Amino acid sequence: MTTMDWILVALQGLVVIGFIALGVRSGGIGLGLWGGVGTLVLVFLFGLDPGEPPISAILIIIAVISAAAAMEAAGGVDYMVKVASAALRAKPSMLNFAAPYVSYVLTILTGTGNTFFSIIPVINEIAYANKIRPERPLAGSTVASALGITSSPVAAAMATLLPLVEIYHYDLVDVLLITIPASIVGIFAMSLVMSRHGKDLEDDVEYQRRVTAGEVTPPAPAADIVLKPFAKRSVAIFLAGVAAICVFGFVEDIRPTVAAEGGGVEPMSVTPLIQMIMLTAAALILVFAHVKATEIPLTSIFRSGMVAMIALFGIAWMADTFIANNEDAIVQALGSLAENWPFTIAIAIFLVAGLTTSQSAATRTMVPLGLALGIGAGYMIAMWTAVAGVLFLPANGTQIAAAEADTTGTTTLGKRVVDHSFQLPLQVCWIVTALVGMVIVWLFFGGHTPAPPTPTTAATP
Repeated sequence: MTTMDWILVALQGLVVIGFIALGVRSGGIGLGLWGGVGTLVLVFLFGLDPGEPPISAILIIIAVISAAAAMEAAGGVDYMVKVASAALRAKPSMLNFAAPYVSYVLTILTGTGNTFFSIIPVINEIAYANKIRPERPLAGSTVASALGITSSPVAAAMATLLPLVEIYHYDLVDVLLITIPASIVGIFAMSLVMSRHGKDLEDDVEYQRRVTAGEVTPPAPAADIVLKPFAKRSVAIFLAGVAAICVFGFVEDIRPTVAAEGGGVEPMSVTPLIQMIMLTAAALILVFAHVKATEIPLTSIFRSGMVAMIALFGIAWMADTFIANNEDAIVQALGSLAENWPFTIAIAIFLVAGLTTSQSAATRTMVPLGLALGIGAGYMIAMWTAVAGVLFLPANGTQIAAAEADTTGTTTLGKRVVDHSFQLPLQVCWIVTALVGMVIVWLFFGGHTPAPPTPTTAATP
């Protein structure tokens, strides 16, 4: 490549970074809208061929969000929160360990961190009543909830990842066999660190100051949730859908067969099965949990899911346009770095997730790049757990809600942007999880035959 070619690639990279920055400033749906503008600039100004928008991921998100929102409309999310609250109250002394795992499981089951908002007051109340420093379980649970996205069969980020790794013969089950054990270890390490972090509540200077000033109000007991008549039924239908996805993932022989590219037939990919099963689950909830279709778009899960989908559409399309047209240059520039220091891709995923505040966008932007650089798909899945970096900056709704709930002042958003209460548990959790995941891949997936790491194939869903 000539010097002019390198200058053009650099300018295109600056365009991508610039429009990501504009999207971050706008927030929410703005990330997707500015991503679309960035794609237009790359195509019209630089003459690049448009990349491939993540259609498969978007369709999965639509299907999953429809089912989860229908369950929420039926009161199913309230039922899950009630069960989680009972589990936390069962043994308050173990709150620093129990709360993160409960939050993690809730995210896995629903595919969204929105359910965590509902148990924040419960965690805070139990911590205060038992003189536990609220920062410990609140910060740890916030991080665990974000990490749960990488272990959920119905999460938007998982929907984004699957089409990228399926061509390397890694399916949903393989992903879960890597991410779930690694996350369990990572959360334990984080909880162990957090159980010893900071002074005990009664010895905390800021807490004592607030008590003296009359600024601490004991949290009121969380109100008992009144369940809708068919809440449990909606949860059963939704979880049956999730279980069906996992069964089809484990047992290829029971999947429908489709025509293979080279002739003959092969088992259908899990990706379209997720779409069909979750749309069916949503329809069954409408019928058997007596939910009106008009109620579904009014739920918080539906609104946040649609925002995530549009953000993924725009930002991932722009990133794919840049990467697909400059793969040779990127591989040439970063290939040796990735070969000698593959963990740098995990750091890049972490930072992109933090800057875009979108796990799906970070997945679609960085995973194809890592695959194009020749990093094994299994190791990319392990390092993909770094999308928990969405909490790197204190801009996530769960972080803000946790800090606001804690009137003792132990849980803070920091004074210098990165010195917030969630930073330590975040760093411990994602690093341990990624490293353990890589060990799992090395031990158990060493003989997994990958597809040839063709850059254009890796970047196309």
